[in-house]
Amino acid sequence: MMSRVADSIYWMSRYIERAENVARFVDVNLHLLLDLPEESRDQWGALVATTGDDEAFRTRYGAPTMENVLRFLTFDPENPNSILSCLHAARENARSVREYITSEMWLQLNKFYFMVRTASSAGRETQSSHDFFLDVMMASHQFLGITDATMSHGEGWHFCRMGRMLERADKTSRILDVKYYMLLPSVSDIDTPYDDIHWAALLRSASAFEMYRKRHGRITPENVVRYLLIDPDFPRAVYHCMKKTEESLRAVTGTRTGVFALPIERRIGRLIAGLEAQSVRQIIGSGLHEFIDGVQIRINEVGIAIHETFFAMKPMPAGPAAGSEQ
Repeated sequence: MMSRVADSIYWMSRYIERAENVARFVDVNLHLLLDLPEESRDQWGALVATTGDDEAFRTRYGAPTMENVLRFLTFDPENPNSILSCLHAARENARSVREYITSEMWLQLNKFYFMVRTASSAGRETQSSHDFFLDVMMASHQFLGITDATMSHGEGWHFCRMGRMLERADKTSRILDVKYYMLLPSVSDIDTPYDDIHWAALLRSASAFEMYRKRHGRITPENVVRYLLIDPDFPRAVYHCMKKTEESLRAVTGTRTGVFALPIERRIGRLIAGLEAQSVRQIIGSGLHEFIDGVQIRINEVGIAIHETFFAMKPMPAGPAAGSEQ
């Protein structure tokens, strides 16, 4: 597969996953406001921190009010991580590789994009907000289902899955970090009902609440960290996402499990080994924020390595000058 095609499929998938994740944690934050006391409702700045766009937001909007944050994260065309911008970028990437994806995928992505663009014109970020964000999440799920059901599971599909899983791992680690490090309004809230509300909201941000309760029952910080970081079965856990990324990577490179022939394979192998090596108690005891910060750095390094390995333009090897003797 040509690197240009692989690049477009990979980023199409990443942008769709990013749009869904933004919709999910914004919707959860809206519901969180209903459960918290008035003095604990200032969560919108932390929401922008989850996307890593604090500086850009402050420069253009100033105070992180509900209206400002909703506009910035949903329909702001100048924010490259807004839902509208992500879907526009996904659609442009898909347009450039129409012959490599299925018509069903293209139709669903078009429908998805125009639904959000129409909502932007109608100002739905403050009207029927829950319905809008639910529509975004469902449209993303439909695209994923259509992709798995209609696209041959060859190289293109594996690049699609690599993009989706890497983006998902990054966002899960970010929301966990923000909850633990930033969201609590004060230390006095720890081990109170409000603390439980925050941890439940975190699980809902990753669509993990119901499966967590079936697995662990009572909500405890240690079990939440375990479930979202190193659970091998939950599809949004960081460990699960990185294992699926590695599977698709090896399907593309042809390298068998346990062999690390390329720098990208070594990088992702170190990331997975780091998640396997420590217990949750060790992670929390040594500093959850510091551990997640290291995980995010390694996830970014894997993304850079994927670009360098498969997408970056390589210089042509030097050959004899035209007309010279060989």
